[in-house]
Amino acid sequence: MLVPSLASGASPELDELRARCRNALMNVAKAGADITYLVGLDAGPRSRSFAPWGIDEPVDVPEPMPLALLVGAWLTAGTTRSFVGVADDLEPQECADLGAELADSAARVALVVMGDGSARHSEKAPGYLDERAGDYDQVVAQALRDADTAALLALDPTLARQLLVGGRAPWQVLAGAAADRDWQAAATASSPYGVAYHVAVWT
Repeated sequence: MLVPSLASGASPELDELRARCRNALMNVAKAGADITYLVGLDAGPRSRSFAPWGIDEPVDVPEPMPLALLVGAWLTAGTTRSFVGVADDLEPQECADLGAELADSAARVALVVMGDGSARHSEKAPGYLDERAGDYDQVVAQALRDADTAALLALDPTLARQLLVGGRAPWQVLAGAAADRDWQAAATASSPYGVAYHVAVWT
């Protein structure tokens, strides 16, 4: 939904969300990192364009990528970044270990973490309504506002799959990368079309 050509008729309603994403990425660009990692769920088909999802719009990626990384690449077009795909079956500690490894790879590291919340927030959502979705994404939103790495690591993988959450594993990579550091955090959340979108910046 973040890519206007894919969002079709929903494109204008999501302009504010896209603006929040752009502002977040401006903060990443200003950080002056030695390396920037683009982290996203490694699931579904891989492509160099959005053709598998209906629009043959190319993206500047070095090889075929899953959708989360393609959207991230589209948002960060023209910048230098390394791509990190995260399997959905990674356990929380495995995600955290990967994040710690990324954080230790250079003196100044930036992460752009792509992960949506539950896709079950309304009857018209992709996964239909699940009453647990609201509470789940409230926990995520609070964790992102508070830079609470422990809360992110406590997210249950099984519940995340039931609620069609794409962000659980990438958020736990973030938690591992950010552990034992002090952060200033700002975050917003919204649920257009029944899917939760969280936009957060930790500095």
